[in-house]
Amino acid sequence: MSHPALNTRITELLGCQYPVIQTAMGWVADPHLVAGTCNAGGFGFLAGATIPPEQMEADILKVKALTSANFGVNFHMYQPNAGEIVELVIKHGVKAVSYSRSPGKDMIARLKDNGVVCMPTIGLPKHAIKAIELGADAVTVQGGEGGGHTGAVPTTLLIPQVVDAVGDKVPVLAAGGFKDGRGLVAALAWGADGIAMGTRFLLTKNSPVPEATKQRYLACKNPADIIVSRAMDGLPQRMIMNELLADLEKAGPAKKLVIALKNGLAFRKFTGASILDLLKAAFAMQSQDGMTPAQAIMSANAPMIIQKAMVDGKPAEGVLPSGQVAGVIDELLSCEELINSIIAEAEHRLNVLCCK
Repeated sequence: MSHPALNTRITELLGCQYPVIQTAMGWVADPHLVAGTCNAGGFGFLAGATIPPEQMEADILKVKALTSANFGVNFHMYQPNAGEIVELVIKHGVKAVSYSRSPGKDMIARLKDNGVVCMPTIGLPKHAIKAIELGADAVTVQGGEGGGHTGAVPTTLLIPQVVDAVGDKVPVLAAGGFKDGRGLVAALAWGADGIAMGTRFLLTKNSPVPEATKQRYLACKNPADIIVSRAMDGLPQRMIMNELLADLEKAGPAKKLVIALKNGLAFRKFTGASILDLLKAAFAMQSQDGMTPAQAIMSANAPMIIQKAMVDGKPAEGVLPSGQVAGVIDELLSCEELINSIIAEAEHRLNVLCCK
């Protein structure tokens, strides 16, 4: 039995043992990482934004073959096959979905009508309130320390703000800068119901990321060196500086458009989406987020740029999304070792606090 404080609203909602969530990272959150997380008592999300529908179904079935525990699927509302992903989630009884840009009310209603837990990732209190209005059952709140698209407010300030804004309406998960039991206890103290981690799970033995890329992450020894850049799509993203990012930082609009179109064609071939599908996705992003055409196209097919590092093992040729926490991680553990260490440390800290 774990400490009573570790039995939270999120463990009850998702049916997992511990309030430790593995986020869905494109090319990284595969069936083995998800199953490894779930078998260790956490809750894992399968990456769905980079997978063709037929492969998505195979990956869902693979997870189910590797674990009897609940798990989730992540998808992107702008991806051409979003509707197909939703139907697969319902068909196979997947417990939860996560997403960054909220789907329409109809899609959320279809998920909820079929018992699927909806868990968007947000970055501001007003976004949490809007997500709940649209039907969110829980919210993951990412502070500025988090990897990939991120905001400017530190986790320490943002989590209490969101907790106060949503009250008791839904569970809140804290993301951005977490790696151990001390962080879990801190998140609980701020009013969160658990923690969500991406970079820490990327740097595990269960992660499919090639060794050369993992070593590039482990080589980062200073959190301050993991920067926020707008070079990819005009939106702030936290990444490790490498050769490609340095080129993007210096590139003009024309060169960025060429890079975007090149990767867009590769993404179309991989996913089976038509050119019209990609243009529709890019136009939707351009309309909602005020992006330039190059930025919108780049954002729509960013997975192909990330693939070079995460799949091909060429960390100099793809971008390296990363939370600042990579700067203080120095070893690769299995999911079981990682979650066991988090829970053991959290229980120790809680016992110390209770006895003082």
